[in-house]
Amino acid sequence: MFESERKELVEKLKERKISDNLVLDAFIRVERHLFLPKALESHAYRDVALPIGFGQTISQPFTVAFMTQELKLEKGAKVLEIGTGSGYQAAILVEMGMRVFSIERQYDIYARTREFFDQKHIQALLKLGDGTIGWEEFAPFDGIIVTAGSPSIPTSLKKQLAVGKKLVIPVGDKNSQILTIITKVDESSFIQKEIPSFTFVPLIGREGWES
Repeated sequence: MFESERKELVEKLKERKISDNLVLDAFIRVERHLFLPKALESHAYRDVALPIGFGQTISQPFTVAFMTQELKLEKGAKVLEIGTGSGYQAAILVEMGMRVFSIERQYDIYARTREFFDQKHIQALLKLGDGTIGWEEFAPFDGIIVTAGSPSIPTSLKKQLAVGKKLVIPVGDKNSQILTIITKVDESSFIQKEIPSFTFVPLIGREGWES
């Protein structure tokens, strides 16, 4: 179902300079329509963000692909995702062969996505909690991806990133953010790259925005 639409979406991603074959292959195989309310299934393979309920959205496919590509992951990498949401981003990472740890703060979304992952046998470890403080038990991570906009980069996430690896996070105000990619050089220094004009829902938590 929707196979031709997925292939068409992947061609559009290639036109926008998504070239990582692990990412592109995952977009062919992961069925985005399954992560959406039934009423929106027909829009699943448009390159737009869509509502999933509880004031949250499933990110635009290009945004998911771009952020994932920026992590520069190899199969088997241990990845922390902040903001499970619909589970689409986590499912893409799992399909790429990553070990995925994902945190969601909103109970209704967490419970729904956890049940869906169990039904579909998607092997990601999900947790209900404050994503801004990370998941220290499983640190360090080979990549950290934050799918909500933060006023700054949480110190906890920087600490839990492995040396030489990347954290991708939107940073800014509640209306618009700069996608920030940091590479950890050593325990106290980072290289930072910034890409403007992205918009995400707010990152709520101790090291993010107040609810």
